[in-house]
Amino acid sequence: MIRRFGAIGDVHAEHEHLAAALDHLEREGCDAIFAVGDVVDGPGDVDRCCALLRERAICVRGNHDRWLLEGRVRTVPDAHHRGDLSAESLAWLESLPAVRTFETTAGRLLLCHAIGEDDLSRLMPEDEPPALVGNDALQKVLAGDFEIMVCGHTHRAMVRTIFGLLVVNAGTLHRADDPGFFHVDLEAKSARRFGIEGGEVREVERIAFGAPGDDVWGAGW
Repeated sequence: MIRRFGAIGDVHAEHEHLAAALDHLEREGCDAIFAVGDVVDGPGDVDRCCALLRERAICVRGNHDRWLLEGRVRTVPDAHHRGDLSAESLAWLESLPAVRTFETTAGRLLLCHAIGEDDLSRLMPEDEPPALVGNDALQKVLAGDFEIMVCGHTHRAMVRTIFGLLVVNAGTLHRADDPGFFHVDLEAKSARRFGIEGGEVREVERIAFGAPGDDVWGAGW
């Protein structure tokens, strides 16, 4: 049963940041390390990222991974193509599901890239009730039997409880977007965010949250 977990956001081929995050989370002690996809399209070694995630984390597919496999939207910055990846990396990417579910001490957890099956939907820290109610992808998740959602896509790190759903957006490892990751302790009801700068990992924020399932809006509401 998962009590503590690591959450790694969009990787975008940042192999050095990924290795640092995995090393730190393994030292912290986690029952699982989750990664939200978007492994490809970035400035580093994408095969190394695939190998690290394959061996040391639980991952889902992001929209950039899907686009690469479909041969679409290859005009994004630092875009990869199928020929840039090893056969092993391609096979692993092709095996990734859009979502995974897990049992935790605080209820069922949904691991996805954006919001549920929709890998292009967005949930932002500043979203207020009208936007949340009108977010179809979010409403589908809320209609399911989940207490926790671990996601990414926006590159905006966030821990909020929304209509009883604890949302952990793991942010990103991309060097241009405040790279970092989370260690979440469900029993302590605490999420610690770690930043990565110059190869060093340091704690930058500690966030207390209500128990998943509580009818609270989250910090700042």
